[in-house]
Amino acid sequence: MKFVKSVLSVGAVLLSANVAFGKDYKRGDNKMKDAELDIQNAMAGMAQAGQDPAMLAQLMEDMKDPVLMREAQEMMNTPEFKKQMKKMQSSKEFKDASKKATDMMSDPGTAAKLTAKMEHMVQRGQDSLKKGAANSMKDAFDAFQDPDVMAEAAQMMRDPDFKKNMANMAKDPAFKNYIAAMQDMMQ
Repeated sequence: MKFVKSVLSVGAVLLSANVAFGKDYKRGDNKMKDAELDIQNAMAGMAQAGQDPAMLAQLMEDMKDPVLMREAQEMMNTPEFKKQMKKMQSSKEFKDASKKATDMMSDPGTAAKLTAKMEHMVQRGQDSLKKGAANSMKDAFDAFQDPDVMAEAAQMMRDPDFKKNMANMAKDPAFKNYIAAMQDMMQ
């Protein structure tokens, strides 16, 4: 139930995020613009996750990652981010959308339907991620039948930068989905 409320609240923020920056803008030039872009990107991602079960399931997994959550917290604790959030929260669009979300969640029937829908979407998304990971692993195993691919893979495995990248990737929650799918395939 809390998650559904959070998603609805984030959707409210999305309605109020309309600032566009030129394509020539370079991240780091302006901390306020960076904060605004961070908020917009987060809101756009949340809106898309609300429509895409696989993305929603991945978001739920990502939220379990303490490193990602710590980074998000650090970003949200910057004065620039807080200022932009305060600005958005004071907009009429945000207030109207928040009220609508609160009203919807205060009706037990509507809240139950939204919660069930969200849980169903997460389950569908988890299934989709597992299937996608299994298909990727099958494609990888098929590619390893090619001697040229095997030679290239062996060369990459000797590269110290590749080893570092692989170690970092192993920490990524998305990669854990591939490992889980591979374990399912092996059984």
